[in-house]
Amino acid sequence: MSRLTLTELRAGLARRLAPAASLDAVGLAVSGGADSLALLLLAAEWARQIATPPKLIVYSVDHGLRPEAAAEAAFVAEIAARLGLAARALRWAGDKPLVGVQAAARTARYRLMGEAMRADGAKLLLTAHHLGDQAETVLMRLAHGSGLEGLRGMDAVAEVEGVPVFRPLLDVAPELLRELVAEAGLVPVSDPSNFDGHYERVRWRQALPQLVALGVTPERLFDFAQRAGDADEALAQWADERFEALVRLDRLGAAQLSHPELARLPRAVATRLLARLLDVAGGGQKPRALGAVERLHARILGENIFTGVTTLGTKVARRGETLWFAREPGRQPIGPATIAPAETLLWDGRFRIANRSPRLAIQVHMAEGFSRARVEQLVGGSVAAPAAAIRSAPLVTRADGAVLAFGCYRLDDDIEVELSRSHNAGNVTAN
Repeated sequence: MSRLTLTELRAGLARRLAPAASLDAVGLAVSGGADSLALLLLAAEWARQIATPPKLIVYSVDHGLRPEAAAEAAFVAEIAARLGLAARALRWAGDKPLVGVQAAARTARYRLMGEAMRADGAKLLLTAHHLGDQAETVLMRLAHGSGLEGLRGMDAVAEVEGVPVFRPLLDVAPELLRELVAEAGLVPVSDPSNFDGHYERVRWRQALPQLVALGVTPERLFDFAQRAGDADEALAQWADERFEALVRLDRLGAAQLSHPELARLPRAVATRLLARLLDVAGGGQKPRALGAVERLHARILGENIFTGVTTLGTKVARRGETLWFAREPGRQPIGPATIAPAETLLWDGRFRIANRSPRLAIQVHMAEGFSRARVEQLVGGSVAAPAAAIRSAPLVTRADGAVLAFGCYRLDDDIEVELSRSHNAGNVTAN
């Protein structure tokens, strides 16, 4: 990619911000630094260019970490007012952690902005992440051993801490954003933490000039991230197709996969497939760390007689030519839950349980004490799922203890239970 000029950036605003054009209200995350001020200026210019722009609402968060922060939020509000835009100053109140303060501040920032957006009816938050931020992200993830899913860097459209985010400036150099702010006669605020070498991102930012001298420029890293993203999407599509074709989910949430079929897949596709299996069958209890999934793949195919292992909250076992995946019971037990009349509960991230009764509440428990014989007596047939799946299945009862459902085995007409992550009802087997 070649670097944009300011003229080209302005000329392409309609195309660049098109994903936000049809919305009624859009939020802007503005700290007062050069990058976010440039976003503010560009968004205001874009709104003047189109016939029916969305309402732009500026959000500035005072994290309460520096005495200057309140004045900086007021400065942002003043600039927004000059541009004819609404602005809200948000404050992160309460005690702050002694360690991990940047991560905690990020979580608090998105939580506060998300709450404000819901109150204001804003459906999308624009942030000023730029070419330098993308380069730093790719380098950090490379150093952490990320696969393609991480090396694609930040996506232009994403969900962060539950907030829908749009990053329209990922291909724009920070120098160009500073030029835009200077042209407007604005003096951006400066946060000392952006220069504090205690933080990993800052260290990568400081190292970038040395990499540029060797030809590893932000533009090269941006192109690399784009290509990694293309390859990641292709692998994900391939793995999803194989999941639908090869994986069978039973009524207790356990998954089955043929060992020979797994062995025939390319390693990258097989690893993706296993990662999804761990998420679906295990209930997404733990992050699907790439290294752990790769080790699982190597163990399944590398051991002469693989019998089983527990990883990332999932028990993996082999019976003949079949691999079974089931949630590890007891590791993160789910407490009893009540479902009110006519309400639906997503239980353990795996089962969607609907109470169709107009007047009676129902209870859901994890069936840790149930034996296979008792379950088979309840459902009136054999159950092939491993013991772990039985012990981690949802048991749905009335207040008097009468069993209404066990997993997806429904014993009462007022109850509906379905697997929430199968994505293919035809892949749910009866056993």
